[in-house]
Amino acid sequence: MIKIKKKLSFLYKNLVKLIFLIIYDKIIFCENPEKERDISIEEVRDENLKNPDKIKYSIYKIRNGRIFNDFVENVAIISGNKVIDKVSYQQIKGELKNANFNSVLYRGTPYLKKKFYGRVLSLTQGASGHKNYFHWLYDILPKINICSKNYDLRKMDYFYISRLEKYQKSSLEILGYDNIKIIDSNINRHIQADEVICSEHPWYKKGFILEEAKKIPEWIVKWINKSFINYGEQFDCNERIFIDRSDSAFSRRQFVNNREIINFLENEGFTSYKVGQLSFREQVYLFSNAKIIIGAHGAAFANLAFCKKNTKILEIKPKKHPDFFQHISKIKELDFNLIETDELKNKDKRGDIFLNTTDLKKFL
Repeated sequence: MIKIKKKLSFLYKNLVKLIFLIIYDKIIFCENPEKERDISIEEVRDENLKNPDKIKYSIYKIRNGRIFNDFVENVAIISGNKVIDKVSYQQIKGELKNANFNSVLYRGTPYLKKKFYGRVLSLTQGASGHKNYFHWLYDILPKINICSKNYDLRKMDYFYISRLEKYQKSSLEILGYDNIKIIDSNINRHIQADEVICSEHPWYKKGFILEEAKKIPEWIVKWINKSFINYGEQFDCNERIFIDRSDSAFSRRQFVNNREIINFLENEGFTSYKVGQLSFREQVYLFSNAKIIIGAHGAAFANLAFCKKNTKILEIKPKKHPDFFQHISKIKELDFNLIETDELKNKDKRGDIFLNTTDLKKFL
Protein backbone atom coordinates (compact mmCIF):
# COMPACT_ATOMS: atom_id res chain seq x y z
CA MET A 1 0.00 0.00 0.00
CA ILE A 2 2.83 2.42 0.90
CA LYS A 3 4.61 1.67 -2.39
CA ILE A 4 1.41 2.33 -4.35
CA LYS A 5 0.92 5.68 -2.57
CA LYS A 6 4.50 6.70 -3.32
CA LYS A 7 4.10 5.74 -6.96
CA LEU A 8 0.82 7.66 -7.27
CA SER A 9 2.42 10.69 -5.61
CA PHE A 10 5.33 10.51 -8.04
CA LEU A 11 3.01 10.28 -11.04
CA TYR A 12 0.87 13.16 -9.77
CA LYS A 13 3.89 15.45 -9.27
CA ASN A 14 5.18 14.68 -12.74
CA LEU A 15 1.76 15.28 -14.26
CA VAL A 16 1.53 18.68 -12.53
CA LYS A 17 5.05 19.48 -13.70
CA LEU A 18 4.13 18.61 -17.30
CA ILE A 19 0.93 20.68 -17.23
CA PHE A 20 2.73 23.81 -15.97
CA LEU A 21 5.56 23.22 -18.42
CA ILE A 22 3.02 23.35 -21.25
CA ILE A 23 1.40 26.49 -19.78
CA TYR A 24 4.51 28.50 -18.90
CA ASP A 25 7.28 26.95 -21.04
CA LYS A 26 10.61 25.53 -19.91
CA ILE A 27 12.86 27.80 -17.82
CA ILE A 28 16.50 28.18 -18.89
CA PHE A 29 19.52 29.94 -17.39
CA CYS A 30 20.10 33.55 -18.49
CA GLU A 31 23.69 33.65 -19.74
CA ASN A 32 24.02 37.40 -20.36
CA PRO A 33 21.36 39.44 -18.50
CA GLU A 34 23.02 42.72 -19.48
CA LYS A 35 22.24 41.92 -23.14
CA GLU A 36 18.57 41.09 -22.54
CA ARG A 37 16.15 43.67 -23.94
CA ASP A 38 13.80 43.57 -20.95
CA ILE A 39 16.49 43.73 -18.26
CA SER A 40 18.12 46.96 -17.07
CA ILE A 41 21.02 46.82 -14.59
CA GLU A 42 22.08 49.94 -12.70
CA GLU A 43 24.87 50.48 -10.19
CA VAL A 44 23.76 52.01 -6.92
CA ARG A 45 24.34 55.76 -6.92
CA ASP A 46 25.34 56.46 -3.35
CA GLU A 47 28.79 56.99 -1.88
CA ASN A 48 27.58 56.13 1.62
CA LEU A 49 27.24 52.47 0.70
CA LYS A 50 30.96 52.10 0.07
CA ASN A 51 32.65 49.97 2.71
CA PRO A 52 36.10 48.49 3.44
CA ASP A 53 35.13 45.33 1.49
CA LYS A 54 34.40 47.52 -1.58
CA ILE A 55 31.18 45.70 -2.38
CA LYS A 56 29.46 47.09 -5.45
CA TYR A 57 25.68 46.87 -5.51
CA SER A 58 23.49 46.60 -8.59
CA ILE A 59 19.75 47.01 -9.01
CA TYR A 60 17.86 45.07 -11.66
CA LYS A 61 14.69 46.23 -13.41
CA ILE A 62 12.87 43.49 -15.35
CA ARG A 63 10.04 44.52 -17.64
CA ASN A 64 7.16 42.04 -17.52
CA GLY A 65 9.24 40.15 -14.98
CA ARG A 66 8.18 37.07 -13.07
CA ILE A 67 8.97 35.92 -9.54
CA PHE A 68 8.65 32.33 -8.40
CA ASN A 69 9.45 31.08 -4.91
CA ASP A 70 9.12 27.76 -3.11
CA PHE A 71 9.09 29.50 0.31
CA VAL A 72 12.16 27.61 1.53
CA GLU A 73 15.24 27.34 -0.68
CA ASN A 74 14.54 28.97 -4.02
CA VAL A 75 13.52 32.38 -5.37
CA ALA A 76 13.64 32.76 -9.14
CA ILE A 77 13.64 36.16 -10.84
CA ILE A 78 12.60 35.44 -14.41
CA SER A 79 12.68 37.45 -17.64
CA GLY A 80 10.69 35.74 -20.38
CA ASN A 81 11.65 32.15 -19.67
CA LYS A 82 15.17 32.88 -18.34
CA VAL A 83 16.15 32.77 -14.67
CA ILE A 84 18.53 35.59 -13.73
CA ASP A 85 21.65 34.94 -11.66
CA LYS A 86 22.77 37.16 -8.72
CA VAL A 87 19.23 38.36 -7.93
CA SER A 88 17.71 34.87 -7.85
CA TYR A 89 18.28 32.99 -4.62
CA GLN A 90 18.98 29.31 -4.13
CA GLN A 91 20.23 28.15 -0.75
CA ILE A 92 20.58 24.39 -1.20
CA LYS A 93 21.04 22.49 2.08
CA GLY A 94 22.26 25.69 3.68
CA GLU A 95 24.76 26.62 0.97
CA LEU A 96 24.25 29.46 -1.51
CA LYS A 97 24.50 28.35 -5.14
CA ASN A 98 24.26 30.26 -8.41
CA ALA A 99 21.06 30.22 -10.46
CA ASN A 100 22.18 27.11 -12.36
CA PHE A 101 20.93 25.24 -9.28
CA ASN A 102 17.56 26.99 -9.02
CA SER A 103 14.69 24.50 -8.84
CA VAL A 104 12.77 26.17 -11.69
CA LEU A 105 15.32 24.74 -14.14
CA TYR A 106 14.22 21.17 -13.42
CA ARG A 107 10.80 21.57 -11.74
CA GLY A 108 9.46 24.49 -13.72
CA THR A 109 7.04 26.95 -12.08
CA PRO A 110 4.26 24.67 -10.77
CA TYR A 111 1.93 27.37 -9.44
CA LEU A 112 -0.64 29.44 -11.24
CA LYS A 113 0.76 32.84 -12.14
CA LYS A 114 -0.97 35.96 -10.86
CA LYS A 115 -0.57 39.25 -12.73
CA PHE A 116 0.04 42.52 -10.83
CA TYR A 117 -0.10 45.84 -12.62
CA GLY A 118 2.60 48.34 -11.73
CA ARG A 119 6.05 48.12 -10.17
CA VAL A 120 6.96 45.42 -7.63
CA LEU A 121 10.01 45.44 -5.32
CA SER A 122 11.09 41.85 -4.65
CA LEU A 123 12.35 41.34 -1.09
CA THR A 124 11.79 37.64 -0.50
CA GLN A 125 14.79 35.30 -0.08
CA GLY A 126 13.59 31.90 1.05
CA ALA A 127 13.06 30.67 4.60
CA SER A 128 15.53 33.06 6.25
CA GLY A 129 13.63 36.09 5.00
CA HIS A 130 10.19 35.27 6.38
CA LYS A 131 9.90 35.69 10.13
CA ASN A 132 13.53 35.73 11.29
CA TYR A 133 14.25 38.92 13.23
CA PHE A 134 17.98 38.91 12.50
CA HIS A 135 17.62 38.43 8.75
CA TRP A 136 14.90 41.06 8.56
CA LEU A 137 17.22 43.65 10.13
CA TYR A 138 20.45 42.66 8.37
CA ASP A 139 19.22 41.30 5.01
CA ILE A 140 15.81 42.62 4.01
CA LEU A 141 15.93 46.18 5.38
CA PRO A 142 19.40 46.85 3.86
CA LYS A 143 17.98 45.67 0.50
CA ILE A 144 15.32 48.35 0.87
CA ASN A 145 17.99 50.93 1.64
CA ILE A 146 20.04 49.90 -1.40
CA CYS A 147 17.09 50.13 -3.78
CA SER A 148 16.00 53.46 -2.27
CA LYS A 149 19.19 55.05 -3.62
CA ASN A 150 17.97 54.72 -7.22
CA TYR A 151 14.18 54.60 -6.75
CA ASP A 152 11.62 56.48 -4.71
CA LEU A 153 10.22 53.42 -2.97
CA ARG A 154 7.27 55.36 -1.57
CA LYS A 155 5.96 55.36 -5.14
CA MET A 156 6.46 51.61 -5.49
CA ASP A 157 3.15 49.83 -6.10
CA TYR A 158 3.99 46.69 -4.12
CA PHE A 159 6.60 45.01 -1.92
CA TYR A 160 6.85 41.26 -2.54
CA ILE A 161 7.50 39.60 0.85
CA SER A 162 5.74 37.15 3.16
CA ARG A 163 3.01 38.39 5.50
CA LEU A 164 4.48 40.91 7.90
CA GLU A 165 4.82 40.53 11.64
CA LYS A 166 4.25 43.50 13.97
CA TYR A 167 7.98 44.27 14.34
CA GLN A 168 8.37 44.29 10.55
CA LYS A 169 5.44 46.67 10.11
CA SER A 170 6.86 48.91 12.83
CA SER A 171 10.30 49.15 11.20
CA LEU A 172 8.76 49.90 7.79
CA GLU A 173 6.60 52.59 9.38
CA ILE A 174 9.69 54.26 10.85
CA LEU A 175 11.37 54.19 7.42
CA GLY A 176 8.25 55.75 5.88
CA TYR A 177 6.94 52.72 3.99
CA ASP A 178 3.85 51.96 6.07
CA ASN A 179 1.44 52.65 3.18
CA ILE A 180 3.05 50.26 0.68
CA LYS A 181 0.85 47.38 -0.45
CA ILE A 182 2.25 43.93 0.32
CA ILE A 183 2.04 40.90 -1.97
CA ASP A 184 2.23 37.90 0.37
CA SER A 185 4.91 35.69 -1.19
CA ASN A 186 3.67 32.65 0.71
CA ILE A 187 0.22 32.85 -0.88
CA ASN A 188 1.39 34.23 -4.24
CA ARG A 189 4.25 31.87 -5.11
CA HIS A 190 4.27 32.82 -8.80
CA ILE A 191 3.61 36.36 -9.98
CA GLN A 192 4.21 38.62 -12.95
CA ALA A 193 4.38 42.43 -12.88
CA ASP A 194 4.82 45.27 -15.36
CA GLU A 195 8.18 45.89 -13.70
CA VAL A 196 10.08 43.85 -11.11
CA ILE A 197 12.77 45.70 -9.14
CA CYS A 198 15.34 43.73 -7.14
CA SER A 199 18.88 43.90 -5.82
CA GLU A 200 21.61 41.45 -5.01
CA HIS A 201 21.89 40.30 -1.41
CA PRO A 202 23.66 42.98 0.67
CA TRP A 203 26.36 40.60 1.95
CA TYR A 204 25.59 36.92 1.31
CA LYS A 205 27.40 36.05 -1.93
CA LYS A 206 28.57 32.46 -1.42
CA GLY A 207 28.91 29.55 0.99
CA PHE A 208 26.97 29.04 4.21
CA ILE A 209 25.02 31.97 5.58
CA LEU A 210 26.09 31.58 9.23
CA GLU A 211 29.75 31.71 8.18
CA GLU A 212 29.29 34.60 5.76
CA ALA A 213 27.46 36.61 8.44
CA LYS A 214 30.88 37.16 10.01
CA LYS A 215 31.53 39.53 7.08
CA ILE A 216 28.46 41.75 7.34
CA PRO A 217 29.58 45.17 6.04
CA GLU A 218 30.11 47.90 8.58
CA TRP A 219 27.70 50.24 6.80
CA ILE A 220 24.77 47.89 7.49
CA VAL A 221 25.33 47.84 11.26
CA LYS A 222 25.72 51.61 11.37
CA TRP A 223 22.72 52.20 9.09
CA ILE A 224 20.48 50.04 11.31
CA ASN A 225 21.54 52.07 14.34
CA LYS A 226 21.13 55.43 12.61
CA SER A 227 17.71 54.51 11.16
CA PHE A 228 16.06 53.35 14.39
CA ILE A 229 18.01 54.48 17.47
CA ASN A 230 15.87 57.60 17.96
CA TYR A 231 12.61 55.64 17.78
CA GLY A 232 13.00 53.47 20.86
CA GLU A 233 9.95 53.40 23.10
CA GLN A 234 10.95 54.10 26.67
CA PHE A 235 9.65 51.77 29.37
CA ASP A 236 10.68 50.78 32.87
CA CYS A 237 13.51 48.32 32.26
CA ASN A 238 16.74 47.20 33.90
CA GLU A 239 20.22 48.09 32.62
CA ARG A 240 21.34 44.54 33.47
CA ILE A 241 19.43 42.15 31.24
CA PHE A 242 19.24 38.42 30.66
CA ILE A 243 17.76 37.24 27.36
CA ASP A 244 15.30 34.43 28.13
CA ARG A 245 14.87 32.28 24.99
CA SER A 246 12.37 29.86 26.52
CA ASP A 247 9.58 31.24 24.32
CA SER A 248 11.60 31.10 21.09
CA ALA A 249 9.94 29.59 18.01
CA PHE A 250 13.25 27.80 17.43
CA SER A 251 13.75 25.00 19.94
CA ARG A 252 17.55 24.95 19.68
CA ARG A 253 20.00 26.74 21.99
CA GLN A 254 17.75 26.59 25.04
CA PHE A 255 19.28 26.59 28.51
CA VAL A 256 18.37 23.26 30.06
CA ASN A 257 18.86 24.90 33.47
CA ASN A 258 17.11 28.13 32.51
CA ARG A 259 15.31 28.63 35.83
CA GLU A 260 18.54 28.13 37.80
CA ILE A 261 20.27 30.79 35.65
CA ILE A 262 17.38 33.25 36.02
CA ASN A 263 17.33 32.84 39.80
CA PHE A 264 21.09 33.31 40.02
CA LEU A 265 21.10 36.43 37.84
CA GLU A 266 18.11 37.97 39.62
CA ASN A 267 20.15 37.78 42.84
CA GLU A 268 22.88 39.65 40.94
CA GLY A 269 20.50 42.48 40.03
CA PHE A 270 19.46 41.28 36.58
CA THR A 271 16.00 41.13 35.01
CA SER A 272 15.11 38.47 32.45
CA TYR A 273 13.33 39.52 29.25
CA LYS A 274 11.58 37.46 26.62
CA VAL A 275 12.69 39.87 23.93
CA GLY A 276 10.39 38.50 21.22
CA GLN A 277 7.39 39.59 23.32
CA LEU A 278 8.51 43.22 23.24
CA SER A 279 7.57 45.59 20.45
CA PHE A 280 10.28 46.57 17.97
CA ARG A 281 10.53 50.04 19.50
CA GLU A 282 10.83 48.54 23.00
CA GLN A 283 13.64 46.26 21.82
CA VAL A 284 15.50 49.27 20.44
CA TYR A 285 15.18 51.05 23.79
CA LEU A 286 16.03 47.98 25.91
CA PHE A 287 19.35 47.40 24.17
CA SER A 288 20.25 51.08 23.84
CA ASN A 289 19.67 51.48 27.60
CA ALA A 290 21.57 48.35 28.68
CA LYS A 291 24.94 48.29 30.42
CA ILE A 292 25.33 44.50 30.49
CA ILE A 293 23.57 41.81 28.42
CA ILE A 294 23.73 38.03 28.92
CA GLY A 295 22.08 35.41 26.76
CA ALA A 296 22.32 32.39 24.50
CA HIS A 297 23.12 32.86 20.83
CA GLY A 298 19.93 33.89 19.03
CA ALA A 299 18.16 36.51 16.96
CA ALA A 300 17.70 38.86 19.93
CA PHE A 301 21.40 39.68 19.66
CA ALA A 302 20.61 41.39 16.35
CA ASN A 303 19.72 44.32 18.61
CA LEU A 304 23.42 44.79 19.46
CA ALA A 305 23.32 47.40 16.70
CA PHE A 306 21.45 49.63 19.17
CA CYS A 307 23.89 49.26 22.08
CA LYS A 308 26.08 52.08 23.35
CA LYS A 309 29.86 51.86 23.08
CA ASN A 310 31.46 49.61 25.75
CA THR A 311 28.20 47.84 26.65
CA LYS A 312 29.25 44.53 28.23
CA ILE A 313 28.04 41.46 26.32
CA LEU A 314 28.17 37.79 27.28
CA GLU A 315 27.03 35.38 24.58
CA ILE A 316 26.74 31.66 25.35
CA LYS A 317 26.66 29.12 22.53
CA PRO A 318 27.54 25.49 21.69
CA LYS A 319 31.17 25.13 20.53
CA LYS A 320 30.31 23.95 17.03
CA HIS A 321 27.87 26.75 16.28
CA PRO A 322 29.30 29.61 14.17
CA ASP A 323 29.40 33.02 15.81
CA PHE A 324 28.95 36.37 14.07
CA PHE A 325 27.77 38.62 16.90
CA GLN A 326 31.41 39.16 17.87
CA HIS A 327 31.87 40.79 14.45
CA ILE A 328 28.89 43.11 15.02
CA SER A 329 30.17 43.89 18.53
CA LYS A 330 33.55 44.85 17.12
CA ILE A 331 31.93 47.32 14.71
CA LYS A 332 29.93 48.79 17.61
CA GLU A 333 32.96 48.80 19.97
CA LEU A 334 31.21 46.68 22.58
CA ASP A 335 32.90 44.74 25.39
CA PHE A 336 32.15 41.31 23.92
CA ASN A 337 32.66 38.06 25.86
CA LEU A 338 31.92 34.48 24.82
CA ILE A 339 31.34 31.20 26.65
CA GLU A 340 31.28 28.07 24.49
CA THR A 341 29.72 24.91 25.91
CA ASP A 342 30.10 21.23 25.04
CA GLU A 343 27.33 19.54 23.10
CA LEU A 344 24.85 17.70 25.29
CA LYS A 345 24.90 13.92 24.83
CA ASN A 346 21.12 13.52 25.03
CA LYS A 347 19.87 13.41 21.39
CA ASP A 348 16.69 15.28 22.32
CA LYS A 349 18.78 18.12 23.76
CA ARG A 350 21.33 18.53 20.96
CA GLY A 351 21.93 22.19 20.29
CA ASP A 352 20.76 23.10 23.79
CA ILE A 353 23.04 24.49 26.49
CA PHE A 354 23.92 23.67 30.07
CA LEU A 355 25.60 26.64 31.74
CA ASN A 356 27.27 26.29 35.11
CA THR A 357 26.49 29.34 37.24
CA THR A 358 30.14 29.22 38.39
CA ASP A 359 31.06 30.46 34.90
CA LEU A 360 28.65 33.35 35.34
CA LYS A 361 30.24 34.23 38.69
CA LYS A 362 33.64 34.45 37.00
CA PHE A 363 32.24 36.76 34.32
CA LEU A 364 30.47 39.03 36.80
